[in-house]
Amino acid sequence: MNMRAGLVFAGALGLFGLAPLAPANAQELSEKAVKSFMDYAWSLTPQQFSKPDGSVILVDKKKREEVMVPVEVAREVILAGRLSAHAQVCDLADDQRNNHRAMMRREEARTKWTPQQLVYLSQLHLTTVMLLTGKIKLVEKDGDKEVVVDEAKAPAQTCTDEQRVKVKERISTYVAASPPPKQAAAPPAVAGAPTATGSTAKPAAPAPKPAP
Repeated sequence: MNMRAGLVFAGALGLFGLAPLAPANAQELSEKAVKSFMDYAWSLTPQQFSKPDGSVILVDKKKREEVMVPVEVAREVILAGRLSAHAQVCDLADDQRNNHRAMMRREEARTKWTPQQLVYLSQLHLTTVMLLTGKIKLVEKDGDKEVVVDEAKAPAQTCTDEQRVKVKERISTYVAASPPPKQAAAPPAVAGAPTATGSTAKPAAPAPKPAP
């Protein structure tokens, strides 16, 4: 028997309810539902993850308990994933990306997660998006449920102009309330090059010659 996980949990998350993001809404997602999402995310978490700088994070799939996070933290990530799912349905790619990055900055700011846990939190967010947009299905075989990515059969979903505006507003609020992106240090001024204020950097004055 095949069941679409997105259909099972769309009601719990209220994909198109577009309710305000408030603590009360977080409680509407039961602990059982959160743990189900956590299970699906773990089954899809890769054994290794390559970072943009080329370094690789290894995840030991036999040590799940070392990677898991508290249910309340997972619930927050799932709700952020719900918002990203809204953005995807509404073709708001930039907003979806900004929402995910803001969620990751929030978790990194906790300064308590291992690299493996951060990989898992990002996967939990992605899994939520895929569940709610119908790109994951559950396949039951011999009494066990297996999560399978099935993008080809994702159901068509629509987004009205009003919903699109609301999604953008909610993501803007979420991003604004998140830690700002880390800014790279400004490069040293080069003589003759314009500075941030529009003026021209002047070469350093030569050191005075020693008295004879």
